[in-house]
Amino acid sequence: MYLKLKFVLIKSISGIRGTIGGKSGENLTPSDIVKFTSAYGAWMLSQKTKSKNQKSKVVIGRDARISGEMVSKLVSSTLLGLGIDVIDLGLSTTPTVEVAVMDEKADGGIIITASHNPKQWNALKLLNSDGEFISEKDGLKVLEIAEDEKILFQEIQSLGQRKEMNDYIKKHIDKILALDLVDKKIIKEKKFRIAVDAVNSTGGIAVPMLLEALGVEEIFKVNCEPTGDFAHNPEPLPENLHDLSKVVEKKNAHLGIAVDPDVDRLAIVCEDGEMFGEEYTLVAVADYILKNNKKGNTVSNLSSTRALRDVTEKAGGNHFSSAVGEVNVVEMMKKHKAVIGGEGNGGVIYPELHYGRDALVGIALFLTHLAKFGKSCSMLRATYPDYHISKNKIELIHGIDVDKLLVGVKEKYKKQPVNTVDGVKIEFGKEWVHLRRSNTEPIIRIYSESESQSTADNLAQKIIADIKELIKANRNGN
Repeated sequence: MYLKLKFVLIKSISGIRGTIGGKSGENLTPSDIVKFTSAYGAWMLSQKTKSKNQKSKVVIGRDARISGEMVSKLVSSTLLGLGIDVIDLGLSTTPTVEVAVMDEKADGGIIITASHNPKQWNALKLLNSDGEFISEKDGLKVLEIAEDEKILFQEIQSLGQRKEMNDYIKKHIDKILALDLVDKKIIKEKKFRIAVDAVNSTGGIAVPMLLEALGVEEIFKVNCEPTGDFAHNPEPLPENLHDLSKVVEKKNAHLGIAVDPDVDRLAIVCEDGEMFGEEYTLVAVADYILKNNKKGNTVSNLSSTRALRDVTEKAGGNHFSSAVGEVNVVEMMKKHKAVIGGEGNGGVIYPELHYGRDALVGIALFLTHLAKFGKSCSMLRATYPDYHISKNKIELIHGIDVDKLLVGVKEKYKKQPVNTVDGVKIEFGKEWVHLRRSNTEPIIRIYSESESQSTADNLAQKIIADIKELIKANRNGN
């Protein structure tokens, strides 16, 4: 019933994402890269508050994708043409670029990564001067400038200058080690043996470097060569981490660590080869943070497990739910002065360091928590409420009116508590289902949660069946 419509250039408020090659305007081609980098640079210059004699500067960094070097050179040259100085971190991570923007007092940043998308994809993630993703308002302005295409480039005497800084991952790690709640001493005493799957991207550089700095006794590397030729689907989901699980068991490791290509998502494998659960990465780290903050607040998005709410309320704090998207989580964290927050996809945001999803700080905090807990990884997992999320998606059909579809679902379940802040979230007691259009892929995501996996799966399938009926009715003109 569902005919695939392949969108290969997605323009969103947080950046530009697409597949490499093909036609301009339909794929992420060199001309598209220059077009949107120019628009971002022009927007950034319009925000400039420095004196006219002081050049603006942008930090750039990339994951290990095969297309990364090509895209990076196009981005850098375009910014130089606008008269903007470039600090190029080379192979880096998303959180490292975010940290560098702040430390270098830059006017913005561009991260060249398509995150969890396959290797044929790449993207430009756009940051503001705080090292955070640009706001919806600013993102729309960048898109408007890109379509206008009336951008002024500089003459020869006013071109920007490029500077390479290849040591920023270490600087980032040093900042993590300096955090009060990261205890290198106790981690070292535990003599952890840890397996790492970095899907052949920059996590293969950053994660082992962090673990060595924390005093981890032995590191077993899986797919840690940053070739960009991803060894498996790069999203750190259970079905993609079988090799890591096998290594954890075979090497008798205390745990396994998996990150996505740009190292802003963190998944943990327990000592028995079973998944800790990507939803529970944030829950565990938050539990540790809350134990050290009296009545601290937390934030996660509407598609994240309610276990964080349970843990937060048990600690005497308040939990708040935001729309999906890092920028929305960060906005709500600031509003409610949250001590920890993030997203249920393994994204940990610890404001003590910076307002961005950061797998590296998540690893350091998780290992400190596990070391102080003093028992196995699986036993730590057993201390948390046991919810199960079913994650499904429907690929968009050409010409489908998604908004009308969501209104139809909302109307069908109008007797239940419904939240429409971001798509449609319907609550059924402790169970819930959340439908929303993806910002990065041509799909509708359908997440559901229950205290049993089968119930969560059945709830999702019921909603999917409802959607099919609504599409059928719309096609028949009802």
